[in-house]
Amino acid sequence: MQTEELRKGPLEGITVLDFSRVLAGPYCTMILADLGARVIKIEKFGTGDDTRAFGPFVDGESAYFMCFNRGKESIVLDIKSPRDRELLERLLDEADVVVENFRPGVMDRLGYGAERLAKTHPHIIYASVSGFGHSGPFSDLPGYDMVVQAMGGIMSLTGWPDGPPSRVGTSFGDLGAALFATVGILASLYKRNQNAQGARVDIGMLDCQAALMETALARYDAEGKVPNRTGDSHPSLAPFESFAAKDGRIVIAAGNDTLFVLMADALGAPELALQAPFATNDLRCQNRPQMVKAIEAVTKTQNVQHWVDRLNEAGVPCSPINTIDKLFDHPQLLARDMFIKVKSGETGRAVRTAGNPIRISGYKGNNIVDPIMAPKLNQNREQILHEFMAPRDAYVPSHGGEE
Repeated sequence: MQTEELRKGPLEGITVLDFSRVLAGPYCTMILADLGARVIKIEKFGTGDDTRAFGPFVDGESAYFMCFNRGKESIVLDIKSPRDRELLERLLDEADVVVENFRPGVMDRLGYGAERLAKTHPHIIYASVSGFGHSGPFSDLPGYDMVVQAMGGIMSLTGWPDGPPSRVGTSFGDLGAALFATVGILASLYKRNQNAQGARVDIGMLDCQAALMETALARYDAEGKVPNRTGDSHPSLAPFESFAAKDGRIVIAAGNDTLFVLMADALGAPELALQAPFATNDLRCQNRPQMVKAIEAVTKTQNVQHWVDRLNEAGVPCSPINTIDKLFDHPQLLARDMFIKVKSGETGRAVRTAGNPIRISGYKGNNIVDPIMAPKLNQNREQILHEFMAPRDAYVPSHGGEE
């Protein structure tokens, strides 16, 4: 029985200064905000984060920006202004985490690079996300999602064998880097609790792409064959792909011999499991075209939902191939409160998007009723000035004076 009110999140009390823009950095700090951290977004004069100009727009505000900057505060700082530099120093005094995703060297030229802050603010976790990290021959090159998808190999594995390489449908390069950056920050905060020292987290998007290649690298090293595009099938499991039904396609992931027998029974074709070319997973991979033809001879006779019901009843992993509109009505996602509303300012229409998928006991989950606000440019300047530019004798660092 719960005896206390649910708290905001396990990172409540942590302050993050977010110098990042576009996607990789903002997605990282969005996760930190979702977990309860206070995120103060430092933006440039005039335009702010580039994504404020990205569509689609709702009542003149960018839905793209709103999605990944929800729950943050915004302040514009002029680093050349003595008053703003003083304010930034005070923010750094109290901040626990700094996140930036400029090219290497930019923050150093501004006077707020990792080496300088390690000396003046040793309590800070300093996380940098860039295309290629802060070392190596490519470190100074610009790295965008599409570039690292191509360079990191994922495009060579995406698409159909007889078609051209394809970009993954979401920004796989940015999002992978954001998640690894978040893990690095959380690990560094844990270590700081032990030794009271900050740390440098250096994330290269290309590194992250290599880390997400699953078994492709090992397969090449073991077999000496370059892995190629396999459409929607798994290179090492069969059946593990989509099949034609009467009214669409159904994914069946019967990834071991037991599941294959259960699948055959559920399809009303138990003889499939008795055929020698399909006796083991390895044989099914070798004889995939023959297997697909045999399965589709059955699945084409009924609608997708018919087979989903039959296969689910038998415990065989399967799914229709949902379009995005169907996610908002998906009973499992609705039961898990996976959708939230975001909006900019007090007026305007809210936009639905995915909320925080991390469920931690004792803390609040997604609020599916009240929209989460994304800040207008410089919206929180006066509040932050009042809070952080107070007289020094009235100021107590939130990190407990670890310096």
